[in-house]
Amino acid sequence: MQIILLSGGSGKRLWPLSNEIRSKQFIKIFETNTGHESMLQRVLKQIYKVLPQAELTVSTSETQKKILRKYVGCDVGISVEPCRRNTFPAIALTAAYLHEVKKINEEEPIVICPVDPYVNDDYFATFKKMADLVDEANLVLMGIAPTYPSEKYGYIIPSSKENVSTVLEFKEKPNAQKASDYIKRGGLWNGGVFACKLSYILEKSRENFKTDSYSELLKIYSELPNISIDYAVVEHEQDVKVVRYSGDWKDVGTWNTLTEVMSEQSIGKVYFDKACENSHVINETDMPIIAMGLKNIVVAAGSDGILVADKVQSSYIKPLAENIHEEIRYAEKSWGTYQVIDIGKESLTIKVILTAGNKMNYHSHNYRDEVWNFVEGSGRVNLNGEIKSVRAGDIVKIPAGVKHTVFAETNLKIIEVQIGKDITVEDKILWS
Repeated sequence: MQIILLSGGSGKRLWPLSNEIRSKQFIKIFETNTGHESMLQRVLKQIYKVLPQAELTVSTSETQKKILRKYVGCDVGISVEPCRRNTFPAIALTAAYLHEVKKINEEEPIVICPVDPYVNDDYFATFKKMADLVDEANLVLMGIAPTYPSEKYGYIIPSSKENVSTVLEFKEKPNAQKASDYIKRGGLWNGGVFACKLSYILEKSRENFKTDSYSELLKIYSELPNISIDYAVVEHEQDVKVVRYSGDWKDVGTWNTLTEVMSEQSIGKVYFDKACENSHVINETDMPIIAMGLKNIVVAAGSDGILVADKVQSSYIKPLAENIHEEIRYAEKSWGTYQVIDIGKESLTIKVILTAGNKMNYHSHNYRDEVWNFVEGSGRVNLNGEIKSVRAGDIVKIPAGVKHTVFAETNLKIIEVQIGKDITVEDKILWS
């Protein structure tokens, strides 16, 4: 069985802690015995526990490729979208990747699901049941047993209330009254999880995109329609079965729903008075936050901004967040993290944390000089091929045009100052 995890999203609904590079699945918000883990880490741990023999492939965007590799390691495949599209192009590209690059047989069952559900282990045990049914139907869906008449989800209407049944029809997101009617008919939430044979997706790719070639899809990807798998394929398929899942399931895509599954009232330096009720504060800054008299409020503070919102209203943040066009001030990289701490007229100051054993790409810049101030740790720098040891207290000046990189022998903290009239992310030349 192959599992495809869909890891996309632009990070708008969980602003300011998520952005184009660090989407919601990477935010470390769930308490563990050793600290905090992200949605992605939680899901991977559950899959490996329940389905240790399953092979995983993640479909993602170019901006998330490096951070994903940091978390999933080398044993998990990564299919990278050349540009953002929707779930159907992403799934078609990943299917072609599995067939051509990983040499997976066309008859192999695949299960496709989002990378960030908040569920118990039974959810992943259901994958095996779905995969076992792909010889009996073209598509096998997971139907989530509703806990209330939600207006946020599409509904699957089954032919019976059995654990496995054929699908009669699909319903779009309804109003509350229609949702109640659907539930009385045995309707299930569509959680976006389905199983089929690899050959089925390849066939649908040929029908819709005129090719199932991985290399060809990469070439024409920007021209493919921006369409979901539900609209393009699922709702047109006649031979569909659904497997009922009645366990815990939450779509934690907003601050309101995310705080519902947090085991703590706060993360970071936060102090509440006794008058606060049903409020959560997530603080990723080094500065303390005092919360007084807050009721049904969520506060999220990070390098990219601060959100203070009524919990219900926080679900409607996306249009406001889309109006913010600031430079991303915090990002997690495969080698560590960077945080913009000052933006001047002709300068940019960044705090870089390089974890032990990692290094930056060997690169140069045409239009800016850089100064590296080593604050903690030890390592080695490479300037135009000349290797030099560095440690806390050292300062390295890098003129424009000089090829450079740094290797961390221990965890390294660097204050990097970029100086120039044209400081852009595009001004970076990679060298082997």
